[in-house]
Amino acid sequence: MTTPTTLGTGEARTRLHELTVIDVRTPGEYAGGHLPGALNIPLDQIRRALPDIRHAADRGDVLVVCASGARSENACRILAESNIATATLSGGTGAWAAEGHDLHRPQGDTRATWGMERQVRFTAGTVVLLGLLLGLLVHPAFQILSAGIAAGLVFSALTNTCGMAAMLARLPHNRPRSAELDSTLAQLRNR
Repeated sequence: MTTPTTLGTGEARTRLHELTVIDVRTPGEYAGGHLPGALNIPLDQIRRALPDIRHAADRGDVLVVCASGARSENACRILAESNIATATLSGGTGAWAAEGHDLHRPQGDTRATWGMERQVRFTAGTVVLLGLLLGLLVHPAFQILSAGIAAGLVFSALTNTCGMAAMLARLPHNRPRSAELDSTLAQLRNR
């Protein structure tokens, strides 16, 4: 098993021309802005892309990115289990943009999906409010919904995982179209 490394935004920027960059965010997040030349392979599709990523890693260094670094670290762990050497971008595209580096957007792509973190905050907030409202208007037992979300958020922070994000990633607007993923994998093979 290989050990993933971390690149800072400065080093990644200077080496961008020699790296194969894989963005593991949802297609909507990717469309909102990504590192120049990055290919979109959502985290839940990484195992499907293993042969193509291995092929790219055999030809050069692979940098895995996401919004903040958590999903890319998970992807790097999955790839390391398959002995594929990768690096992750410290702080993700958020740090990249904060440093003033350009983010590219696909031409003609009209998909406007909120970032996963925003989707989680919206969903969690909605369920908490719903639980409190139903607890006041229907029966106090509905407040368990709010407590469950609170417990889930604490667990998410402690483990650096997010079950709600994993569930939301399966919604149709967060999934790549089959033809898009096939095209991305073809591009990865031909690099």
